[in-house]
Amino acid sequence: MTSTTSRDGAAGTRIADSLRDAILRGVYAPGARIRQEDLAEEFGASRLPVRDALRILESDGLVTLVANTGAWVAHLSLDECQEVYQIRERIEPLLLRYSAEHLDDETIGRLGALADRMQAGTDVETFLRLDREFHLLSYGAAKTAILGETVQRLWNSTQHYRRAFTLLIGPDAGRAVHYEHQLLVAALRRGDLDDAERVLFGHIRRTRLELLKHPELFQQPEAADARAR
Repeated sequence: MTSTTSRDGAAGTRIADSLRDAILRGVYAPGARIRQEDLAEEFGASRLPVRDALRILESDGLVTLVANTGAWVAHLSLDECQEVYQIRERIEPLLLRYSAEHLDDETIGRLGALADRMQAGTDVETFLRLDREFHLLSYGAAKTAILGETVQRLWNSTQHYRRAFTLLIGPDAGRAVHYEHQLLVAALRRGDLDDAERVLFGHIRRTRLELLKHPELFQQPEAADARAR
């Protein structure tokens, strides 16, 4: 029994990891249904590890489970997205401050290299991957019991909308994003945590204000199929 439970747990984690990556890459559209039987067939697993995987993703903020109904990719309304971004504006600078006190020169150097790679690239998916790596690395040295996990969950819930923002912004706004990354790295190198917090606050706020100009991004998808078309 223990061996079977262990195998199911490992399978659930494997399915969750794969599905998490697919959702964050935009393979699954926000608000689209995820059918357990489809996942079981795709991964060659029983329903139990699939249910475990969906519960993991629910705790990550990526999936919404409705009892006796099913699972859907998490979707935000315009008002919900604005609220999430306003929360992020206030708590991510605090998390950055907690982390910055423990960032070593090597890590700050890696942040600088990531900022340079984002500035030099043109592919949206590469930018999103590097941007996520950049910000989560900047928070990674924080010693917190709650704040770090909260921020990561909020990042997960807004990933689709960051992708939409990146596709929408013009060259001038794109240059501003890269400039803010470089300003943030410079502030961390100087050890100026007040400036780093100010830069990060404005960085998140500007994305929120841009998204508010595009309410069409928050309409529920009509397709019943879970995969984005």
